[in-house]
Amino acid sequence: MEPMITTLAGTNTFLLQYELRKLVDGFLANNDNLALERIDGEEADLAHIQEAVTSLPFLSDKKLVVLRAPSANKQFVEQAEQLLEQVYDTTDLIIVEPKIDKRSSYYKLLKKSANYHEFTELDGNGLAAWLVRVAKENGGIISSNDARYLVERVGANQQMLSGELDKLLLYESQYEGRVSRESIDLLTDRTPQSTIFQLLETAFAGNVRQTFALYEEQRALKVEPQQIVAMLAWQLHILALIKTAGQRNPADIAKDAKISPYVVQKSAAIVRNLTLVRLKELIGDLLAIDSKSKRSNLDVDEALQNYLLKLSPT
Repeated sequence: MEPMITTLAGTNTFLLQYELRKLVDGFLANNDNLALERIDGEEADLAHIQEAVTSLPFLSDKKLVVLRAPSANKQFVEQAEQLLEQVYDTTDLIIVEPKIDKRSSYYKLLKKSANYHEFTELDGNGLAAWLVRVAKENGGIISSNDARYLVERVGANQQMLSGELDKLLLYESQYEGRVSRESIDLLTDRTPQSTIFQLLETAFAGNVRQTFALYEEQRALKVEPQQIVAMLAWQLHILALIKTAGQRNPADIAKDAKISPYVVQKSAAIVRNLTLVRLKELIGDLLAIDSKSKRSNLDVDEALQNYLLKLSPT
């Protein structure tokens, strides 16, 4: 009988930890807590790791070893193949590698395993599909369109989306269990960052009425003008990253810039109709507002509204 060796890899911390909790909880449902050992591969020496993964369980039939980031230990990486061959079938081993060099022989060794799972950051469609799946697993229903609407409204943070979905499913459980757009509007709030993107989107589209409605909504939510300047600056920074990336894959842009692929995907539509010269001009104008507000009695509200008007296509 072969030992159960599972690798959980990838930059999507939320999904990786979710899967890890599920595996650990499944083990503990049939085994004692004492049969679980967690090791930090960045701190433990090779001898400690070797003893944990190659020894027999003590006072139990099975044991589970969770080994986090052993790739940080050069000696372990060099001897990984031999060590993994020494794991007894009475040991379940979970290797957690949030960051792994895909050019290495160590990566190729883990990838050969049937139990290799990689969790990458999700784009908008991926987040919507994930919400649909989670709702179904919890006995509820959310349509793909309403799942996308929830992402648009709340943002791409999976931790926040998970909490909001739990709340919506609990609310809808007293009815038919189907999450509706009405309940999303009733029970969730738009995140400021998400609305600032919508503000830019409508401004660049020339929808002046909606642009100012969104701006007034931000102010009503007690978002100060300086905060709006900062969030606009961040959004313009993302547009500049995408614009200067040329034909690069959105996933690669997101990885290098350490931002969500969903954000890149949403911003790409604006960038297509925006020249680099125009983008530089808009960044300069926003910087001027920020600078003047710090050394004069500038009415930032008025300056921002004039700025938003300039975003509309001429």
